[in-house]
Amino acid sequence: MKLTLGFSPCPNDTFIFDALIHHKIDTEGLEFDIVYEDVETLNLKAFKGDLAVTKLSYHAFAYAVEDYELLDAGSALGFGVGPMLITKDEELAKELQEILSSKTVLTKALAELRVGYPGKYTTANFLLGLAFPELKNKKELVFSEIEGALLAGDIDLGLIIHENRFTYQEKGLFKVVDLGDYWEKTTNCPIPLGGIVVKRSIPQDIKEKLNRVLRASVEYAFANPTSGLEFIKSHAQEMSIEVMYKHIELYVNKYSVELGKEGRSAIEIMFKKAQDMGFIPKTEKNLFLS
Repeated sequence: MKLTLGFSPCPNDTFIFDALIHHKIDTEGLEFDIVYEDVETLNLKAFKGDLAVTKLSYHAFAYAVEDYELLDAGSALGFGVGPMLITKDEELAKELQEILSSKTVLTKALAELRVGYPGKYTTANFLLGLAFPELKNKKELVFSEIEGALLAGDIDLGLIIHENRFTYQEKGLFKVVDLGDYWEKTTNCPIPLGGIVVKRSIPQDIKEKLNRVLRASVEYAFANPTSGLEFIKSHAQEMSIEVMYKHIELYVNKYSVELGKEGRSAIEIMFKKAQDMGFIPKTEKNLFLS
């Protein structure tokens, strides 16, 4: 059976899917048509039901849950892996840190700060809403353009994800808050960033086979971490090998092999908190592959 499969060109995704798409493991008769897109584009494709299997952010999953369910393998959760809010104004960073620690609301002037963010349905945007719900003046940018927009003065704050967390300080930018750390201190849970979902309409035996194959691909990647090096590099936007593997180490871990009880609990807590705050719609659907 051939399935459409969407994932991002980021190193964590190419790392875990390398063995699967290059037949380094037994795919149990499954074949794939691959679509490479950034996560926000994949989110939007999921809303339209364009792909049988796709990576998407957990925030977006809330809007696609009627048609998709979550595989147990392939997720990105963890501690110390969250998106970061940054600025080029060190004094502004300190002021916002003080407001966050004192749990006071932003002044009207601060609420008008221009924020560059990587997409409405990203988990990063959801976390920003938890920390600073007053920040509404947002401009959607490709994640790799956010640092440049800050340096050019086009925005006041930038919400960065992926490898940018390793490079922003070199560019003279300052951290306001690590939103993953903020989530962890608030909930004592790992932060759910993105997962792999499959259409509910696909036969159950195929979904279970897909989960087995994906898990085997992740396990192969852990056992042979340089096997997909050329493939990963070919999609890594001139990223250095050091940064590339830092990226992988940050986002690929035990939760990528299987969510387990802790991972599932973190996702359920995120959904409940977001539903209680009115950020996402409520659903009666089971989130996880049964």
